Amino acid sequence: RTLQPLLPLYVSSVDSGNLAGHLLVLGSGLREQADEEMFTPQIFSGLRDTVRILRDCDGENSALKQLDAELEAAPSTLRDAFSLLERATDQATRIAASVANSEEDLKRWARALQRNCEGHLEDLRFLAPWLALPIQRHGVPLQKQLDKLDQAPTLREITELEHSLAPLIDAEMESAKTPHLTELSNCLREAGVRARQRLDILETLARQSDEMAAVDFTFLFDSTRELFSIGFNVSEGRCDASFYDLLASEARLCSYVAIAQGQVPQDHWFSLGRLLVASRGEPLLISWSGSMFEYLMPILVMPNYENTLLDHTYKEAVQRQIAYGKLRDVPWGISESGYNRTDVHLNYQYRAFGVPGLGLKRGLAEDLVIAPYATAMALMIAPVEACDNLQRLAVDRRAGAYGFYEAVDYTPSHLPSDETSVSVQSYMTHHQAMSLLALANSLLDYPMQRRFMACPLLKAADLLLQERVPKTAASVFVEDLTLEAARIPADECESVMRVFTNPTPPAPEVHLLSNGRYHVIISSAGGGYSRWRDLAVTRWREDATCDGWGTFVYLRDLETGDFWSTAYQPTLQVTQGYEAIFTQARAEFRHHHA
Repeated sequence: RTLQPLLPLYVSSVDSGNLAGHLLVLGSGLREQADEEMFTPQIFSGLRDTVRILRDCDGENSALKQLDAELEAAPSTLRDAFSLLERATDQATRIAASVANSEEDLKRWARALQRNCEGHLEDLRFLAPWLALPIQRHGVPLQKQLDKLDQAPTLREITELEHSLAPLIDAEMESAKTPHLTELSNCLREAGVRARQRLDILETLARQSDEMAAVDFTFLFDSTRELFSIGFNVSEGRCDASFYDLLASEARLCSYVAIAQGQVPQDHWFSLGRLLVASRGEPLLISWSGSMFEYLMPILVMPNYENTLLDHTYKEAVQRQIAYGKLRDVPWGISESGYNRTDVHLNYQYRAFGVPGLGLKRGLAEDLVIAPYATAMALMIAPVEACDNLQRLAVDRRAGAYGFYEAVDYTPSHLPSDETSVSVQSYMTHHQAMSLLALANSLLDYPMQRRFMACPLLKAADLLLQERVPKTAASVFVEDLTLEAARIPADECESVMRVFTNPTPPAPEVHLLSNGRYHVIISSAGGGYSRWRDLAVTRWREDATCDGWGTFVYLRDLETGDFWSTAYQPTLQVTQGYEAIFTQARAEFRHHHA
């Protein structure tokens, strides 16, 4: 509402990389328009889709039935297309007027049809004004060129019409001075001027896109680790302490663009982690949260090469998503999205969800939230399965006026007691846009990847994307990547108690105690960290393999000199009946030393 940036002011590495990469694709696409045909018959398929939606709303309307029949046969020439658009525009205007007092949905689609017809017709009139002239027959040389003109020239070809056809028009005017030849000459001259203006606009916009893509990534890069920080907190004037350190990450596009622009060394790409597991005998790169966004978002614009490590990862990740959907008996497609929890302003909350077995993050099985845009992105990898899944979501009424809803929440703790699922009835622009990009790639033979590679800087680095598949794939953290049993969230059971008998679990089990001023984090082994207001009482060490930090109590046998601690840390003495008991009020440690 105010257009003011939200606090804290934050520069995100991944979003900055996405912005730069997509701006470069936009620049290439704008330049590509110069050699694209000014008209394609597919627009009539689009208009017919709109007509059919209107017929679903008002099936008895004879005008809609007539227009549907007219649009069925797409015209083969530019002049025929112009005539059909004129008739369609007139009919769409009458249809919009006839439903002016109908229900809102019908009026909205009628206005959309009218708007689309008028827009396409105006574009033809602007670039091909000679189509409004009466049909005339000319001498053979001129008529032959005009017949070619009826096959939809490109913008660049329109700029040259005046010069290529002028001699033929002059020659015919000498033999027969007719007014329509003068009108034709004026129209061709006017079309050339307009086409040149549009080419200038396209080039200006493309140049602006390239300039905006030339952003400085170096302040987000840690040269010691050779990794990008998660982002820069402008309000605090510091980089985030966490880093993007996996190749299977949505930040892959940022890394590629920064390397291609020469801002960071190529070694950064090979510093990204490549944790592999074997999936159905095929190697699979593990991501942080196992979401579709992490795996597939970059290839909305970046090319994918067959039989490479990334290609195998994309295919196996989608198959894992499909298998997990079948396992939980729900549609598949899990990614970061909104879910069925709201804040005080009734805004849906948002976070990353993923599939156990794909992500390093713990607790992925606790939530089950399906995002339709995740399936839309999978069209680029498994189009048949993705279409089937989208149709299943549509049958389940998971779509509204603007397409599929943001998500479907199946998590029991997020639902009313009498419901098994809830549609998250919101639309997020970037998720809808990613769906459109995936559809465009699937239906139009990947134009975005072509435009990405049309940028010389990006093309020069494409060997990075052709990393071969390793001959062997080690299973990393297998016990952590299997399907986890869902835990009871703390807010469902206020008196929840957790008891741990293993002081050295694969991942630390921790407990938080606080009275609002004094805060303690303690692990099941007895290590931890404490803080009084803004003062650290003990230091925090972000190292899950070394837990010997915190405040400890030691015991010593005065006769033998043996000593141990009240918990496993820091003496690491093995004792009998070890228990770490965590409740809301305290952390209790029990063990017997003989």
